[in-house]
Amino acid sequence: MNRDYLQLALATFNDGNWYGWKKVDSDGTKIPNDQRMTYANIKIIKDGATIPSEADVNAKIQELKDAETNAATKKASGKQKLLDLGLSEEEVKALIGV
Repeated sequence: MNRDYLQLALATFNDGNWYGWKKVDSDGTKIPNDQRMTYANIKIIKDGATIPSEADVNAKIQELKDAETNAATKKASGKQKLLDLGLSEEEVKALIGV
């Protein structure tokens, strides 16, 4: 799964939908669409919002990735425990979908 961790992280700051992406750089040059969604191109679109530090955003991204990895590890562990108890692959899939 290819997730957009930058946007997931940004959404956790300032109560959600507070940011957008710059379309032109400081020189007035158009930023190509495939290069706009970066920390450097964040713009505020909600009054009262502030841009979090890049370090805070990177820490949140790592937190999200770690949580996802932890959840996958726990799911695999739970599946293996059910198999070790004697359930078949089909029974485990029916119970937990894996």
